[in-house]
Amino acid sequence: MSSSFSRLGNYVKQTYPIYIANKPVTASTNYLNVIDKFTNKHVSTIPFANKDMINKAIEKSVECAAPMSKLTSFHRKLVLLQIAEKILKRQEEFAEAIVVEVGKPLADARAEVGRAIDTFTVAAEESVRHYGETAQLDISHRNAGFQSISKRFPVGPISMIAPFNFPLNLCAHKVAPAIAAGCPFVLKPSDRTPISAALLGDILAQTDLPEGAFSIFPTELQDAPILSRDERFKLVSFTGSPAVGWKIKEDAGRKKVVLELGGIAACIVDKTIDESKLNHIVSRILFGAFYSQGQSCISVQRVYIHQDHYARVKQLLIDGVKPLNQRRGDPMNPNTFLGPMITENDAVRLEKWVSSAVTDGAKLLFGGKRDGSIFDLTILENPPKHSDVSCKEVFGPVFYIEPFTDFKEVVERVNSTEYGLQAGVFTNDINKAYYAFNNIEVGAVVINDIPSVRVDSQAYGGIKGSGLGREGIRNTIEEYTELKLMILKDIGNI
Repeated sequence: MSSSFSRLGNYVKQTYPIYIANKPVTASTNYLNVIDKFTNKHVSTIPFANKDMINKAIEKSVECAAPMSKLTSFHRKLVLLQIAEKILKRQEEFAEAIVVEVGKPLADARAEVGRAIDTFTVAAEESVRHYGETAQLDISHRNAGFQSISKRFPVGPISMIAPFNFPLNLCAHKVAPAIAAGCPFVLKPSDRTPISAALLGDILAQTDLPEGAFSIFPTELQDAPILSRDERFKLVSFTGSPAVGWKIKEDAGRKKVVLELGGIAACIVDKTIDESKLNHIVSRILFGAFYSQGQSCISVQRVYIHQDHYARVKQLLIDGVKPLNQRRGDPMNPNTFLGPMITENDAVRLEKWVSSAVTDGAKLLFGGKRDGSIFDLTILENPPKHSDVSCKEVFGPVFYIEPFTDFKEVVERVNSTEYGLQAGVFTNDINKAYYAFNNIEVGAVVINDIPSVRVDSQAYGGIKGSGLGREGIRNTIEEYTELKLMILKDIGNI
């Protein structure tokens, strides 16, 4: 099998540096081999940061805290716009790297690069909008003459840990707000997908950010806890699995923690939807369940369809998935829709989960088969509540459908898991839209679209087992800053 990336001009390099205090580093005690997820062949090498390098990165970030905080808002804005412009000029290079290291189809990879450009652009705009407020404090005679002025200040050095599934944009969602807020940072990308972060490091190194403003590197497993435990960090931002995220929270001590974790995203198709809209709704559900091989924490995993529409939607889903499933193979092919999972072990896991659900009573409507690391687009019906596909995050191209008759009851079903990230509700009834908004236990309810919607400027995050805090540029800037008051007393009349 030929190496897939050569078809776009061979952007992917044999070696990449890491970045310690803004500077590229190529020598280390150990190295990470990056695998093309489709060919399963070695394509590149990047150093692991050893303990000395990690310590230097943290030390320099501490030294840089004051210079970063003193950058003017205008300066931060120019840096962020410069980064966005450079990503735009190298967008095909980034897209190819994402295809190779994730196995993400080219169309999805290009979309991710476009989103990252948006993320840095919005951060540039928000970097000059650090608003405070004044407040009268003379709430009684004891407080006569008092007022306050508030302002937000950067928290200081931030530890960032990013996942594999969006190796550029989920790094951007941590890096861009940090620059906008004036915080130095140390970023650890997934060791499965370090190239996109290395390319981002190359662009950051071309800016005039002060020395120590950023470090970017993968670490070996035994060294990773330093990034959550070291007290020199003032905040830890993690996106990834719930098990790792909650362990990081335990290890973080007194540091502030922002966690973006998993989900079992549900979508409701209500009785009030006009039949003429069902084709559109089905196309959105299929996209939300299967884009990027379903490896997204807001991928559609559960679909609840009102009994009046159930038979029609079920058939449309089966008819719609067939041509998509045929568009499988090399993710570098622009026509490919279904590429490989991040590892073959993940595809094997899905195979076992689906088989177990069917054994326990679920009906397999489509898919369920594995070819190496490529897993069929799969639709199940009525899996048992205790099955893995019902109560765990699938993180793959699998979803199930169930009928319902009562809207309030189906909202209870949506709430029946430990997760609470996003949910989608298709309805023409404004009262049901508000009922869903007020009662579904998630960070966001998307009305008349899938739960997989994430606009890069929106407040994004979950409740329950899905995390702590919010991302979304302005919200992340708020997480990365602390509120301080100056309390003033008028003593002119004393």
